[in-house]
Amino acid sequence: MKMIGLIGGMSWESTAIYYRLINEGVKARLGGHHSAKIILYSVDFAEIEHLQKSDRWIEAGQMLSEAARALQNAGADFIVLCTNTMHKVASAIESAITIPFLHIADPTAEAIKATGISTVGLLGTRFTMEQDFYVGRLRNRHQIKTIVPDTEDRNEVHRVIYEELVHGRILESSRRCFVDIVARLEQRGAHAIILGCTEIGMLFDQAHIDLKYFDSTKLHADMAVKFALVEQ
Repeated sequence: MKMIGLIGGMSWESTAIYYRLINEGVKARLGGHHSAKIILYSVDFAEIEHLQKSDRWIEAGQMLSEAARALQNAGADFIVLCTNTMHKVASAIESAITIPFLHIADPTAEAIKATGISTVGLLGTRFTMEQDFYVGRLRNRHQIKTIVPDTEDRNEVHRVIYEELVHGRILESSRRCFVDIVARLEQRGAHAIILGCTEIGMLFDQAHIDLKYFDSTKLHADMAVKFALVEQ
């Protein structure tokens, strides 16, 4: 079994989900008392969030690159960055290490393509929805067209993530709001929805919406399990 290096803390709420899902995945595949071999480097999210708001992405990339190098030096065989938004600096992290980096958009895209769907709606932070590091990878590497909410809805999704979900606050009013946003994306041609923020799965699941969704957190964690056990 390979040693998994997790860069977490963005937020710790979703990092805890990664830890649970990865261990559940190893247990399901190997049985018995098996659990995952994991090294976790958990950052202070306040520092990352400040750099995001200040548009200081180079510094954020340097910080996460240092985390990745520390994990590699500690014995990690590959790196999993437990956040969608900070994949904006994925290239900086990849350049800082010699072990594999598992990009969160790739298992999400593969799951989408396996269903024959090629047009999806995307929910995430404002950075993920509005910038090209995520949408562009889906388009250029996987030929998936992405529809994002309108400006008002993007602002609300972003607000709920940063003011509620990263603090573990789950509000019914926000759940209803997200369900309505999904419906509007469907009306605009989305055939499925990507939960492109690692906390959104805390808010609603398939029982709340008719449109099929792809939870990037679960898919990324499953990819980590498969990669760790590839030689088993």
